[in-house]
Formats: sequence, C-alpha cells, structure tokens
Amino acid sequence: MPEINQDRTTVPSRRRLALVLGAVLVLLVTVNIAAKYGPPRTGLVAGPLVAAGLILLGRRAGLTWHDMGLSRRTLVPGLKYAVGAVLAVAVVYAIGAALPFTRGAFDDVRYHLHLHAALLTAFVVVPLGTVLLEEVAFRGVLHGLISRHRGAMWASIASSVLFGLWHILPSLRLAKANHGVGAVLGTDLTGQVLAILGAVAFTAVAGLLLCELRRRSGSLLAAAALHWATNGLGLLITAGLAAFRLA
Repeated sequence: MPEINQDRTTVPSRRRLALVLGAVLVLLVTVNIAAKYGPPRTGLVAGPLVAAGLILLGRRAGLTWHDMGLSRRTLVPGLKYAVGAVLAVAVVYAIGAALPFTRGAFDDVRYHLHLHAALLTAFVVVPLGTVLLEEVAFRGVLHGLISRHRGAMWASIASSVLFGLWHILPSLRLAKANHGVGAVLGTDLTGQVLAILGAVAFTAVAGLLLCELRRRSGSLLAAAALHWATNGLGLLITAGLAAFRLA
C-alpha cells in the first residue's frame, strides 16, 4: 500500500489565491504603517500576532508546512545552514568594523544605544518584531502561495520585490540617520530619495539571497538566521563602536 502524505492539501483555485494574496498584502501594509507611525514597540506586539495569522491564512489556502518552510523534516538542514549563515555574517561584519574605510557604514544614530538597550533590541525586538514576521510573510506564506501557481522562480522574484518595497517606510530617514550613507548620497531631498531607492534595491536583492537559502535548506530557519545576523549583529557592532567612540 502506498504511503499517504497527511501533510498534503489541495491546491487553491486562482480566485482563492488572489483573495488570500490580497488579504496578506493588506495585512502587511497595515502593520508596516502601524509599526512606523504607531506607538513605540508596536511591531514587537503585532509581529508575532500577524505572523501567526499569516500561517493560519496559508494553511486555510491549502499550503503545507513544507510549502511555508516550516516542516519538521527540514529542521536539521535548516539549523546547519543557520549556523553557517550567522558565522559568515559575523566574519564579514568584524572585517568591516576593523577597516577604517568601511567602518563608517556602522555609524547609524538610530542604533547608538546603551548596552542593555542594544542587547534587548538585538535579541528580542529584532527576532520577534522584525525577523519572525518578515520571514513568515515573504519567504513563508507569500513564497508558498506564488510557488503553487507560478513556480519557485516567480515566487522568489515576486516575494523579494515585495520585500524591497516593504522597506520604503523604514528607510525614510536613512540618509540622515546613517552617516556613511549621508556622506555618499547627501542629506538633501535627492540624497534621501536615492537612499530609499538604494534600500529598496538592496533589500530586494537580499530577499533573493534569503529565498535561495530557504530553497537549499528547505527551512525558514536558515533564512531567519541570516536575516537576524544581518540586523542583530549589525546593531550590536554599531552600538559597540558608538560606545567606544564616546568612552
């Protein structure tokens, strides 16, 4: 008797797919605006709740746990890739912070934090308020939904473009907040627009890398680890360099 795959669900119709995609996008736009203009730490509360809601939407739309990168079968490969990703980012950041001509990239006033605040942000706010939601949304549910009807390539491209657009609001003050970016592009209106476009393009390309890591490992864990390392370790190095300069 052939083995029955209990994790298998029906492929959603195109109309149902469009409705679910629309619901996901509306939800993401809402939480993005709320995190930017709402009360402090809105993202920390909304992130896990919205991530859970997106997973439920994905399951209702017919996605399996494997479609969303959440299968237990790929946990071990995902963990191996995750460790490698964190170590790779740590090495690159250490070299960047050590070299004088790249150290300016870490001079961002948004992350000039005291030790306690830096640790809290890196190990609580970033994982729960940023990485969890973004990975579940872009490399999990959106990627899974689009892949079902258009294939993995279109899923990676579409989810990465949306991931880039997701960063428009967070990058509005980038040219003024990051001294390295401001020095290169300027802090006038043109510089701010170029900084936003650059952030969107950079994060879209980063999204492609995260999708590839998720594809190779089969797990969101690998992409989430690289995502956290890029944000969390960068924040810790920025805060550490700022503290060293002020000491």
